[in-house]
Amino acid sequence: MLSENDYPIFLGSEIEQPKPEDALFHIIPIPYEETVSYGGGTGKGPAAILEASWQLETFDNFSNPCDLGIYTHSPVSVSGPAEEVMDNIASATKEVLTLGKMPVGIGGEHSVTWGIIKGLLDAGETDFGVVQIDAHADLRDRYEGHKHSHASVMRLVVEAGVPLFQLGIRAFCEEEVQARKDHNVDYLDAHQLVPNNVQEFELPQNFPKKVFFTLDIDGMDPSVFPSTGTPVPGGLGWYQTLNLFESVARQREIIGFDILEFAPIEGFHAYDFAAAQLMYKLMGIIQRNR
Repeated sequence: MLSENDYPIFLGSEIEQPKPEDALFHIIPIPYEETVSYGGGTGKGPAAILEASWQLETFDNFSNPCDLGIYTHSPVSVSGPAEEVMDNIASATKEVLTLGKMPVGIGGEHSVTWGIIKGLLDAGETDFGVVQIDAHADLRDRYEGHKHSHASVMRLVVEAGVPLFQLGIRAFCEEEVQARKDHNVDYLDAHQLVPNNVQEFELPQNFPKKVFFTLDIDGMDPSVFPSTGTPVPGGLGWYQTLNLFESVARQREIIGFDILEFAPIEGFHAYDFAAAQLMYKLMGIIQRNR
């Protein structure tokens, strides 16, 4: 099944597009690719993930996340200046929150997370934190002249006063080390998680009860997802990623999430399918921990 503009809907081979008010999960495709600094292709990520989702089973080995309803929006307009694109993303996010539903972003580059966070703030959500899986800290003030860079997105988040916890980081600069100190960013970096096979962790007691979870595909090891523009060795594995996400879901209320920086490799559909399955697995974890 296709959306109004012939964009595939998530799991469209198995489910009908529900009414927006009947779906918990609202997928927002955001094919934005403007500030990537190495490999490209993230703008094609949303369509590839949605197309691959047609090969998924509705049963994720534990439950049927689609029972909660999955609504796929038309892609956000990503033409124009970065500030305008962020406003478009924020508007789409706020619309979902107005319905009392959960935004699920598909990027696109990581800069789009700021648009989603802005939408949460615009909708009146002020007491929430962000948990980030990523290879990079993304805490630079700006990168290559861009304030709205994929390498600066978490700086915008913490400067807005939103608490941040980082997981799996393994590429950052001295400026970002200082930004962590200045903004009281908590973290468990890859060298702490991966060699020790850490599968769960405790968020600080004072971390907000509501969490938006942002997952950069490059936070996972390139052996799992080489399909990203800035791969870094030493990342999280498939089950470790799912288990860390579930660790957060058990402790806090997840109010939304995104999956970003997926850059399809032509002819290698396994990665498209893996990204679609990852998204559905996260929905299942949320379903079972509600």
